[in-house]
Amino acid sequence: MTLETKTIGIVLNGEPRRVPDGLNVAGLLKYLEIDGQKVAVELNREIVRKPEWESAEVREGAQVEVVWFVGGG
Repeated sequence: MTLETKTIGIVLNGEPRRVPDGLNVAGLLKYLEIDGQKVAVELNREIVRKPEWESAEVREGAQVEVVWFVGGG
């Protein structure tokens, strides 16, 4: 018997993507294996500050932008 996880459709950095239902921003980054120390996140066109990642729910149709910090000189 296979246990199926309900998924939702989101747009991640302009690309349609299916992810598990019930994630918050922190959980989404973990699911995507993205290091949260090196990114900024925008959810539905609003920047989500790191202290709010646990409470910011990712819902069906969400538009998520993940931007990586890049160092240079």
